[in-house]
Formats: sequence, structure tokens, C-alpha cells
Amino acid sequence: MAGGKKKTVRPSAFYTIVNSIWQDKHRILFKPEHTLLVASVLWCVEIAINAWVIQKVAYTEIDWKAYMDEVEGVINGTYDYTQLKGDTGPLVYPAGFVYIFSVLYYITNQGLNIRLAQYLFASFYLITLFLVFRIYHRTKKVPPYVFVFVCCASYRIHSIFVLRLFNDPVAMMLLFAAVNLILDSHWTLGCALYSLAVSVKMNVMLFAPGLLFILLSEFGLMKTLTKLTLCAIIQLVLGLPFLLVNPVGYMSRAFDLGRQFLFKWTVNWRFLPEDIFLSRYSLHATDMLLNRVSQIVLILFSSNFIGMCFCRSLHYQFYVWYFHTLPYLLWSGGVKKLPQLLRVLILGLIELSWNTYPSTIYSSLSLHVCHLIILSCLWFIPTSTQPDTGSMSHKTKRQ
Repeated sequence: MAGGKKKTVRPSAFYTIVNSIWQDKHRILFKPEHTLLVASVLWCVEIAINAWVIQKVAYTEIDWKAYMDEVEGVINGTYDYTQLKGDTGPLVYPAGFVYIFSVLYYITNQGLNIRLAQYLFASFYLITLFLVFRIYHRTKKVPPYVFVFVCCASYRIHSIFVLRLFNDPVAMMLLFAAVNLILDSHWTLGCALYSLAVSVKMNVMLFAPGLLFILLSEFGLMKTLTKLTLCAIIQLVLGLPFLLVNPVGYMSRAFDLGRQFLFKWTVNWRFLPEDIFLSRYSLHATDMLLNRVSQIVLILFSSNFIGMCFCRSLHYQFYVWYFHTLPYLLWSGGVKKLPQLLRVLILGLIELSWNTYPSTIYSSLSLHVCHLIILSCLWFIPTSTQPDTGSMSHKTKRQ
């Protein structure tokens, strides 16, 4: 070169960013403020994982054909709920299920195009994951490395979405969308979407005690009644075609709170004799009164978790009811006093319990022990805990 001088090579901006990330890789994995970066990478990885699972792992028929038979009856003009049934028994889900799965019925060529249905449920999985990650990003309580356990690491959750095509994932997708709207202070829209989620499957009612407490704290009795009325109107409008034909039949089938579950499918009560398993008791409402907390997400997730702990029976697809909430519960409040390794171990044991088929005495007991540890720690949440973003520490402007 002229003058014998060497030209200084400046590192590119991209190289600088990559080098910074590499140098700070441990901080990125352990600091909640990096949630967005890690979640974005994992979400992209999940696209490939779901495509691989669909292409390489065999689909298992359980309820999809029954769903299609049930909605086909409605499409053919039957609006008496007592006359609607599929291979696995009568239709026992509210009207929102019928409408959503009727759309899937048409898109998938009367339910015959299973591969297309799997890809649709893979999209539901990715939407759900996006909504869950957004909640974790807003609250910034959970270290990013834990997100591996709420996506890539769970075989059972991938199976529930893309290999079994249950309706539970659809209900939970709508629920997490409702939580996001509530965190964004869109209370009316959030309550409306919550009601829509309930209309797909009744398990979403496990969040109801927490939501009611939040609404009363935020708006008082009268405005809460207004929002509850909206939820009721949505249920009435969705169910109207069926209510006009056989109101008792619709209410008794779609909202059967005393529904009996089969002992052979239980994940959590395998160690009980079957006659005790079939007895009718519930502890959810009582225990909810002892778990008042000051954070929206924690209230909602705790409400659902308590219901899961005392649920009469947990079948394998029910794992999706609380799977995505477990890291938040394990890294919140009093549970933070547990060593991080123990919290990760609890996640692993819960996953193992749900992947043990058929369930055993030991897998059921292990699940209950893990539940008890989380529940006990939530019980002792410090009252001085700082509120999350979107908490009830201020009155919201948008309703």
C-alpha cells in the first residue's frame, strides 16, 4: 500500500453484536430482561420442530373423528344437544367449540385431511407460544433459560397439539389471548375473549375465581357486574340455536359440572381405590380464599393451578391447561425461595409424570408432591411483592 500504512479494518456492526451476545451469553440466559431475544430464537426453532414432528411422528386418532362427527350433526341441521354424538360419546362442549370446529371441518375436507389439520394445530401452538412469551416478557420474572422447558423440551405438549388434535389447545390459546388483552388494559375485550375460551371448553372456568377477584379489585361491584353480564350474553348468543331447541339438553351437556371421568385415564389419582376416586368432592373454592395476591398474572395462574391440584381427574390432554403457567408460578412469590435447581427438577418431574403411560402409583404421587411444593410456596408469598406491569396498583384508562 502507498506510504506503507496498513488500513485499519473495523469490525462490522453485525460482528460486534454477535461478539457481544457471545461474551454475555450467560447473562442473556439468566437475566429476565433478555426474554424477548431468547423467546424469539426459541419460537423460530419451534417452527422447525413442529414441522419435523408432523412429518416424522405417527398421528394417533383419539378425539378428532369424534369432534368431526359431532359438528357434522350440527351442520346437517341437528340442534338438540342430546342428539349430537361421536365415536367417543355425546357432545359435551359448549357452542363455541361447535362453531370453531365446524370451520376446521370445512377447511380439512370434512375432517379427512389430517395432515392439514396438524399444520393448523401447529399454527395454534405457535400462536399460543407467542402469547405466552409476551406475558413473560411483560412481567420479566422468569430467566430465559427456563423457556426451553415451556417449548422445545415437552414431548407431551407437542403431542397434544399436533399428534392428537384435542380441543384443549384451542381453548388455552384463546385464554392466553384474553390474558394479554387484560394486561394491556383492554378489559372489556379481554373478558369477551375469556368468555369465548370458556365456550370452547369448561376447564377455562378454573381461571374464573382469580378473574373475578381482579375485576372486583379493579372496578368494584357494579362495573364488575357489567363485565360479567357481557360474558353471559356471549354465552347466550353462542348457545342460542341450541337453547331454542332444547335448553335443558344444551345446559346439561355443555356445562355439566358433575361430569364423571374414567379411572383408567387418570394421571393424578392412580394411587386411590376406584370407588374413592369416583366420589364427589372439591376443595378449589375453599383454598382460593387463602391465596390472595397482588399481581394479575399470578392471581390468574394461581387460580387455575389450585383448580388443577384438586381436580377430580387429570387426563393426559389436560396437561396443556397449566403447562405454560408453571415456570411463572415457580419463579414467583414464595417459590423464589427454592433453589433454582430444585425448581428445574420440579418441572422435570411434572413432565415425567405426564409422560408416564399408563400412569402408576409412583407417577401420580410424584405429581402430587410437586403440586404440593408449589402450592405451599404460593401460600407464603410475601405481601410486599412489587406488582407486575399491568398490575392492579393503578386504575386503568381503557375499559
